[in-house]
Amino acid sequence: MAKKKLVIVESPAKARTLKKFLGNDFFIEACSGHIRDLPPKSLGVKIDKDFEPNYKIIKGKEKIVKELQNSAKKAEVVFLAPDPDREGEAIAWHLMNILDTKAKI
Repeated sequence: MAKKKLVIVESPAKARTLKKFLGNDFFIEACSGHIRDLPPKSLGVKIDKDFEPNYKIIKGKEKIVKELQNSAKKAEVVFLAPDPDREGEAIAWHLMNILDTKAKI
C-alpha cells in the first residue's frame, strides 16, 4: 500500500508530535538535521565546473538518507517541513536534491 503523503521534519520529536495531529493520510519522518556537507578533507568545489559544490552525505547519515529516499519513492507527494531558519532552508534544499522527487517546500 502506497503512503499517501510524506512529511519530512528535522527532529524525531517533531515527527512524533505531528503524528498526533495529522491523520492516516500522512506518513511523517525525520532527517535528524543536516544530511550533506562539503567534504572535510578536500577543497569542496569543482574548479573546472565553475566552482560547483561537491556535497557528500555526512558520515553516519547514509541509512537515514536511504530510508527517506525509499519513503519518497512510495509517496504521492513529499512535503519538506524544516525549521523556519537558514539551517532549515539548507536542510530542505539538500533533501530536495537528494530525494529527486516532487517535493513541496
